[in-house]
Amino acid sequence: MKIVVAIKQVPARDSLLKVDPSGTWIETEDLSWEINEPDAYALEAGLQLRESAGGEVVVLCAGPDRATQTIREALAKGADRAIHIGHGESSADPLALARDMANALESEKPDVVLTGLQSDDLGYGQTGVILAEVLGYAHATLVMSMETSGEGIRVKRELEDGWFQYVEMPLPALLTIQSGAAKLRYATLMGIKKARSKEIKRVEPAASSTPATVAIERIYLPQKTKRSQIFEGTPQEAAAQLVDKLRFEARVL
Repeated sequence: MKIVVAIKQVPARDSLLKVDPSGTWIETEDLSWEINEPDAYALEAGLQLRESAGGEVVVLCAGPDRATQTIREALAKGADRAIHIGHGESSADPLALARDMANALESEKPDVVLTGLQSDDLGYGQTGVILAEVLGYAHATLVMSMETSGEGIRVKRELEDGWFQYVEMPLPALLTIQSGAAKLRYATLMGIKKARSKEIKRVEPAASSTPATVAIERIYLPQKTKRSQIFEGTPQEAAAQLVDKLRFEARVL
């Protein structure tokens, strides 16, 4: 079974973010980078599926040259090889990104494609399902676990209020993996050594005249304001009004 896991390199969660002079993205010069956390769970799911069903895990990553560091991390955890789509900084257009990924996978013909639920930087949660549509694959979201079933695959999806759904799907299929679905593994010293010799195939994004469907016009810090409000009435009435505000406006109760 050929399993492709799409990963993304994002700023580390403890990074101090600053808006760049253009006002349309963040300054990237002094940031530290890491694998997108939801994609780390997709990688773990892919490795577990390979362990149970056999085959290989291929990592797919679109990003600038620095993304090679994140790709090596995925290879050190156990992925067999990687495809690196040479891209600029984070693309704000999930459709264009999905098309580039589909072109890179044209010769691979994967049985299963796994992605994280969403990215930590943009958080659209769209690239996976759009990629499934471009590829023409069956797809499911919020997947907690999976196992092969005859000629297809059986997945467990998380629904609301503690409910789950079990779905039988044909192959090939694309699944977006829910964060926290499994315990993440660490790269071993042997895995880090082996990663140095594993193949990273570099491909360029396909030239397209299709105009961008999504663009970021402005990024800015939230405005901070101070406001005081005095509650009239008896202490009991004032307390009831305060609880109302905390529950329905501040949403902290």
